[in-house]
Amino acid sequence: MPVSNEPRFVDTTLLYFTPPADGSKAWSNINADPVTGKRAANWEYQGHPVRIENLRGHEGEVSLDKNGFQYFNHPAQHTSFANDEEVEAEYYPESIELLKQLTGASRVVIFDHTIRRRRPGEVADTPQKRQPVAGVHVDQTPASAAARVHRHLPAADAPGLLERRFQIINLWRPISHVAHDWPLALCDFRSVDTTGDLAPHTLRYPERDGETFGVKWNDAHSWKYLRGMTPEEGVLIKCYDSEQDGIAWLTPHTAFEDPTTSPDAPKRESIELRALIFYD
Repeated sequence: MPVSNEPRFVDTTLLYFTPPADGSKAWSNINADPVTGKRAANWEYQGHPVRIENLRGHEGEVSLDKNGFQYFNHPAQHTSFANDEEVEAEYYPESIELLKQLTGASRVVIFDHTIRRRRPGEVADTPQKRQPVAGVHVDQTPASAAARVHRHLPAADAPGLLERRFQIINLWRPISHVAHDWPLALCDFRSVDTTGDLAPHTLRYPERDGETFGVKWNDAHSWKYLRGMTPEEGVLIKCYDSEQDGIAWLTPHTAFEDPTTSPDAPKRESIELRALIFYD
């Protein structure tokens, strides 16, 4: 039997949410200051040492409903990712079909996408120049998930859709090359204390407010990643699930610095789509 050269575990530091000292609700701006490259906020991240398990060779052992995330191997037909118009016209339709295939959903509505390219030293952090997010977070809260349905579906459809099971799922994959640099770590839902680890956090857009969960440090958290993900591979990340009885309904996640990555590795490039998932 061949011996794998893959490290089974890596030790690193992850940045966790620290609540505001005055007890007020946390907030931060979605866009960074154009001069400093920093986002205004009333809270801070704090680093904690963690051990992350590499699931290479065991990636089929995790699933959306058990762990909150699920890996897949499915090459994309669209591969240039040159601009938003091409992504929406070409990558969205194939991703909708892939999401239906992987989840069994009857209706999928993609509401945004983000292309991330790591550019060390660059301060610009606009929707066209996003970089990997080094901070543990969950994209949605129950309130902001319901608001997404109202925001992106016809007013006549939303009430009925909210009466049935719906999800928000992030479809993430590397683009251009293997993602050794600043890969994505995911926290097994079974290790999350949803009553104590999560703190609602206001995300301030220029035209509105959203809401995410900040994630507080918990030594019980069980972190996973898939080392060296290729553009043919991807992961579904459960941002929210209205069905919460005994199944995973969210996934803390973050980019992180992998100490096993070669200094010569290409800088990380990835795309994520966020989609509303509905079932008959």
